[in-house]
Amino acid sequence: MPADTALIAATVEHLARFAPFDRMQNEHLAWLAERLSLAYYAKGETVLAPERGEVQTFYIIKQGVIQGEREGKGAWLELHEGECFPIGALLSRRPAISHFRAQTDVFSYELAAADFHALLALSPPFHAFCTLRLADLLAQSQRQTQARYLSAATEQQSLESTLGSLVRRPPVTCRPDTPLRQTLETMREQGIGSIVVVAPDGTPEGIFTVRDLIGRVILPATPLDTPMRELMSPQPVALASTAHAFEAALAMARHGFRHVLVADNGRLVGVVSEKDLFSLQRIGVTQISSAIRAASELGQLQQAAEDIRQLGHNMMAQGVGSEQLTLLLSTLNDLLTRRVIELECASAQPCRHHYCWLAFGSEGRLEQTLATDQDNGIIFLSEAGEDPEAIRAEFLGLAERINRALDACGFPLCKGQIMAMNPKWCLSLEEWKALFARWIDAGDPEALLNASIFFDFRPLHGQIELADDLRRWLATKAAANPRFLHQMVVNALRNRPPLGLVRDFVTDSGGEHADTLDLKLNGATPFVDAARVFALASGAHATGTAQRLRQAGPKLNIPAAEIEAWVSAFYFIQLLRLRRQHEESESGQTLDNRINPHRLNDLDRRILKEAFRQARKIQARLALDYQA
Repeated sequence: MPADTALIAATVEHLARFAPFDRMQNEHLAWLAERLSLAYYAKGETVLAPERGEVQTFYIIKQGVIQGEREGKGAWLELHEGECFPIGALLSRRPAISHFRAQTDVFSYELAAADFHALLALSPPFHAFCTLRLADLLAQSQRQTQARYLSAATEQQSLESTLGSLVRRPPVTCRPDTPLRQTLETMREQGIGSIVVVAPDGTPEGIFTVRDLIGRVILPATPLDTPMRELMSPQPVALASTAHAFEAALAMARHGFRHVLVADNGRLVGVVSEKDLFSLQRIGVTQISSAIRAASELGQLQQAAEDIRQLGHNMMAQGVGSEQLTLLLSTLNDLLTRRVIELECASAQPCRHHYCWLAFGSEGRLEQTLATDQDNGIIFLSEAGEDPEAIRAEFLGLAERINRALDACGFPLCKGQIMAMNPKWCLSLEEWKALFARWIDAGDPEALLNASIFFDFRPLHGQIELADDLRRWLATKAAANPRFLHQMVVNALRNRPPLGLVRDFVTDSGGEHADTLDLKLNGATPFVDAARVFALASGAHATGTAQRLRQAGPKLNIPAAEIEAWVSAFYFIQLLRLRRQHEESESGQTLDNRINPHRLNDLDRRILKEAFRQARKIQARLALDYQA
């Protein structure tokens, strides 16, 4: 595309009307516009097809309509001006699944695949948009594995209900050309808070809710003859009827809305609301996430933090599974942490250097329980000739305010001082690499301990490409040093699961912890440590324990059934930890990770024993692979 300034400006202006480009920085939009080409497709012409191999182009519709078709299913998708495709194929670096055909004459902006991936790293809003658009693929993956997760078989897990089972009535709909007055009358007659706007063939095109009335109807004094296509929220999130309620809850938390459509093969089945998901709860996930996003001072975030904990307790009372609960708690805690950072940054002088706020430990692995402290740090970018000490000095004051604000919200300061306000953990990209390299090359006990904490880092706020760069470097460095991996294995094998030869379990023999065992140290940690080694050995970039095992398994030729047995055991131990913390919270005790296994019911005791056996098996695999 010629570097015509006027043309680039016009392209930027046009793109900025649509998501996600409306949230991208102008400099990133200009970067995109400079690299776009413009193509024309006549009506009926194929734009993209599976047989063309790995997708090489990212398409943004400038004008016209594109139809997506799947073999044996016909048309299932219709894309209009401002929409883009095929995101999933580009992210996965594979061929398209659907045929994309011009339904009308189409003009399309086109971006090379390499530039698409560069833009992902450059623009966080663009990256987030593309990731969330994969919700349907992620949901399919989750449904395949959720059935294998270990849980107490006698419990009713409400968030594992399918969305189809939550649909209580046929969906109430209207057409895009239906006048506003008629729509409001229908909503009043039916006693509903939302209505779905559908195309003549029944395909959902948008949604209109009571919450839209103030901003879209009352305040702007919108005429009552306005068609719904001008007032609806387009492209509502839809999940299949076989998806779980947990998936809808996560979607609501991430987007901040209160309704999810239930649709199969593009056909509307019903609508599930936040009320449907959390009818037994005082606090709803969307209410919390919305309150966090709207918070303007620390007191509001303190209340939100308390609501997150209360939500966790309510979910525990309902018997929600540990994977779902820890992921949801971590997601909401992420939102709160980001808002704390935003508020503190807004009250400070603008940061002159790129940086990224990192989470370590359980927060980095998205495995937070009801009791969690802070483990965080900062990675910043220093250009050639800049003094990292001077840059660090700029960040430390801000970092301390953030750490203390999080402490005020119920995330205690780390007793080991693993926090961004500690100069040891506020480092440039090159300093982090040098530090990690020293740990890998040294392999002494302190280095191995640090690796077990810091190698589980995850970006939370800022320039996530800095963390991505560090992750790629670490994967290469660790995989190339088998001695270090061997030392990590030896260190991990020192912590044996507490199974006895005579009695079922080995517990502490005296003191305040008599007859108890530590579920975190002796139960969950063997799986966490093994998964970390497998990830480093295979180059897997995930930080969560289950995700690491599943990513590394095929690369290391570990049978899928073996991986799933480890994952199930790990999540059962996490479930017992959460239950124990819930009981302690209800009785006003200090939250910890200790249980007396002999007080468990027969079923839980048998499952815990098998879970520890699986911990032994994963350690046996480590010992065999590394001759430790």
